[in-house]
Amino acid sequence: MNASEDRVLVIVPAWNEARNVGNTIREIRAADAAYDVLVIDDGSSDGTASVAHDAGAMVVMLPFNLGVGGAMRTGFTYAQRAGYTRAIQVDADGQHNPLDIARVVQGLKSADISIGARFAKVGDYSVRGPRKWAMLFLARTVSRVARTQLTDVTSGFRAANKRAIDQYVDYYPAEYLGDTIDSLVAACNAGLTVTQVPVAMRPRVHGNPSQGAFGASVYLLRSVFALALAMIRGSIARPASRSREPKP
Repeated sequence: MNASEDRVLVIVPAWNEARNVGNTIREIRAADAAYDVLVIDDGSSDGTASVAHDAGAMVVMLPFNLGVGGAMRTGFTYAQRAGYTRAIQVDADGQHNPLDIARVVQGLKSADISIGARFAKVGDYSVRGPRKWAMLFLARTVSRVARTQLTDVTSGFRAANKRAIDQYVDYYPAEYLGDTIDSLVAACNAGLTVTQVPVAMRPRVHGNPSQGAFGASVYLLRSVFALALAMIRGSIARPASRSREPKP
């Protein structure tokens, strides 16, 4: 048996998170010293890589910024090649509580993908306006694709088993919301199962969130476009896969 098979790989995508990533890694290791922590330095221009290394994480440095999708695909490729059968994304900014990693990973006992979900009656995270409308619409639509009730399909706090890791290595888009919506729809269309575990998100400690006031105002339009693109890709992929099946 590969020594990595029983271990959990915690993948931390990080872009210019030198002020946050060190504390995030220390919290992960404090939650369970058996976790293997891999930081994907996504073309940072600050000291993210050195801070992560000094905090005890393995580090992969990308030559330029690929976005969360590109960073996570790199992380899943590492997981696949190293023989891990469980991997989980934890954001570098501290919003994902490392104490919840075990609970989210536990969801893999009943599904291929386990999402740490906001809006599931845990914590006080809330959104308003167009962003809220978009999240509700996305959750309802993707729930039908996944054939299970989901409340937070844009959460990046999600775990994957071996089947999901292999799927993500094969297809994990890098465009806007591709790392959440598109990758999830593609996984469901490939036959993977999904569950969610209620978690409470925390505010980031340093820096600004990726969605400012203007970003929230256009979130609805962009998310609907991202979902439509994912659904179109899925409708194309399904006939293609059936055409490859051997005839009786």
